[in-house]
Amino acid sequence: MNEEMDMQPDLYTLVDEEGQEQMFELLDSLDYEGETYYALTPYLEDAEAILADDGEVVILRSTYEGDEEVLVSVDDDDLFDKLGDMFMERFAELFEDDDEEDSIEIEGSDRVDLENGEVDLTDTDD
Repeated sequence: MNEEMDMQPDLYTLVDEEGQEQMFELLDSLDYEGETYYALTPYLEDAEAILADDGEVVILRSTYEGDEEVLVSVDDDDLFDKLGDMFMERFAELFEDDDEEDSIEIEGSDRVDLENGEVDLTDTDD
């Protein structure tokens, strides 16, 4: 399998109420009370736009009109807040796993913590 294909984001073209198309990247999906919800963020290709982005996340519910999947907004504020919390917990878990990988071993020292910039230069060859 082509490794580059594995790194491609899942993209959705969404049309708003005014008929404007915008590309979104899928961040995560979850099932809650028999419904499927998606967390998406606007897809940006330009490096400067990515750096300037405010990190907007949109939560939409999946429904079907005939055979076509349609993503609709979540109108219930309490449900939206609950889903937002659930997605944030899932994102935190993903980044927590990444944090464990931020510590590497280097010969001649006990550890280097990339996140905190700490280096322990204790001689380990004793």
